[in-house]
Amino acid sequence: MDKLLHHLGIKPVLLDIGASGAPPPIWNEIAPESIYIGLDPDLREIHEDKSSRFHRSVIFNEMVTAEKDRAETLFYLTKSPFCSTVLEPNPKATAPWLESNLFEVESHTTVRTTTIESILGRLDISGVDWVKLDTQGTDLRLINSIPPDMLSKVMAIDTEPGLIDIYQREDMFVDVHRDLTSNGFWLSGMHTGGFVRMRRGTLEAARKVNAKVDEPYLRSAIRKSPAYLEARYLRTLEWLAAKSMSSREYIVLWVFALTDNQLGFALDLGVEFERIFGETDASRGLKAETWRLINRAHRRHTLRTASQPIRRRIRSVLDRMLR
Repeated sequence: MDKLLHHLGIKPVLLDIGASGAPPPIWNEIAPESIYIGLDPDLREIHEDKSSRFHRSVIFNEMVTAEKDRAETLFYLTKSPFCSTVLEPNPKATAPWLESNLFEVESHTTVRTTTIESILGRLDISGVDWVKLDTQGTDLRLINSIPPDMLSKVMAIDTEPGLIDIYQREDMFVDVHRDLTSNGFWLSGMHTGGFVRMRRGTLEAARKVNAKVDEPYLRSAIRKSPAYLEARYLRTLEWLAAKSMSSREYIVLWVFALTDNQLGFALDLGVEFERIFGETDASRGLKAETWRLINRAHRRHTLRTASQPIRRRIRSVLDRMLR
């Protein structure tokens, strides 16, 4: 993928809104040929050294907003830097959960605000290809703040909306999913994040009865319940065709599909690319590389399947020895 991007002079723009922590690991493979833009008003967990592997990287200590005329905004600094937000936390919603202390507001501050359009303008960048959002409740309004012509060329979106209203007036998963799937995206992957449904007051009561029953002890025994989702969306082929997208968008989306291990969709893209733009070195490369990865995945599956009876026999022998 790196070779193809380098040969064609394509530098995907990766926008990381809510950049606490390191850039998403899925971007590692394409980092040398990509432009990374990180934004977060809370720098307590920013790792600039981990963004240096990109072709170009820049991090802004600013809050991204959907409001164009706002220069500053109130920002809530919570106990966990990963939970800090421009929206006020909702204690009634977090009270039943063991993680409620993470959302406790330790202080307030006023932070500089900007818009996605403004940031790209400052960097003299005309568009963005992949947007990752972790904004604690404002993902959808930020997506829809991107100018329509710019948003139409976004090929992938990572979002982390809530299933419970942890923040006041937050954008929930049902809203994000409905909006994106109605506007040319499909859900490529989803991971459910959760909290422990138990009040912290119960933890304190348990400690008084038995000192060894601390938080790690309980977490090892109690399963988590769904609280938020990490969802990845990719553009549909129908959207690309309806908007008469250029070969660049097809290639970028193909690269993103491979990084996300969507080999079937990547093969669809290779076939459609050749149908629209003709048989070229690029079209042959897209299909050949996708087939190489499909064949490799098939061989690995075959080896795993063949080794299962052997592993079962080994486990059986070990079980008898340990009795």
